[in-house]
Amino acid sequence: MPHFISLADISAIDLRAILDDAHAMKAARKGQPKGSTDPTPALNGDTLAMIFEKASTRTRFSFEQGMRQLGGTSIVAGAQDMQLGRGESVADTARVLSRFVDAVMIRSNAHSTITDFAANADIPVINGLSDHNHPCQIMADLMTLEERGVKLSSATLAWIGDGNNVLASFVNAAPAFGYQLRISSPAAYSLEGNPKTAGLIAAAVARGATILNDLSPDDAANGADALITDCWVSMGDTDKDERIAALTPYQIDAARLAKAAEGATFLHCLPAYREQEMTTEVLEGPQSAVWDEAENRLHAQKAVVKWCLGAG
Repeated sequence: MPHFISLADISAIDLRAILDDAHAMKAARKGQPKGSTDPTPALNGDTLAMIFEKASTRTRFSFEQGMRQLGGTSIVAGAQDMQLGRGESVADTARVLSRFVDAVMIRSNAHSTITDFAANADIPVINGLSDHNHPCQIMADLMTLEERGVKLSSATLAWIGDGNNVLASFVNAAPAFGYQLRISSPAAYSLEGNPKTAGLIAAAVARGATILNDLSPDDAANGADALITDCWVSMGDTDKDERIAALTPYQIDAARLAKAAEGATFLHCLPAYREQEMTTEVLEGPQSAVWDEAENRLHAQKAVVKWCLGAG
């Protein structure tokens, strides 16, 4: 079953094909109304169920509009709208939805919800976000970098900030795409310091990735082709003051961006909190690709859905 749960579980050939398809579909839609179907719709009434345990802007709108453009449909529900939120097991929910729809996207609090669902489903399952990783976001990010002329196989990407689920997916994708990944995170908020993500870096290196960890923010930024960060306080975090205090030295400002390669790209998956993880000057500046990055969630996820349904 072609689930899209972790980039570490998908071959480099398939990931490259998904990105190429995303680029092609975006180009083919140029000038079309946003709600119109693609020139050659890949789907014929296929339905994607979307289950949200966490609030969403980009994930919901991009998947729902993407299904419309592909010629399919979607059904959206919060966990509290379903018996899943009233005690029905994940396994039973998976078996039932497998009879109604063609694929399921889950934006989950716990990664185990997605893996348990996939283990009991007869249809593809897509990870729309979990506490462990965020694979759809990284596909959009890599697509955006390629649009900016970055050759991933020889690129240096610098992550500066919280060692969260987005970073985990950059780690998972590194062996497939060949970029060097530099990581600068405070020890208290590092991937290795989190039991859910400890060991991911070693596993990626064992698969051929080049990852430099525990760098200072400036060392990570020096000469990099892209500086990447995320918000410091995510949904469910209860240690806001401690996080801000620990992460303040990791802010990306104009001086830090200037240490990167000339014309380096700034990425942030949004929502962004100005004057925290980055300055307004950086977010709104010419090197920022965050709005293209947000748009590319649509195109990248369409390619993911097609791959899952064998419609590529």
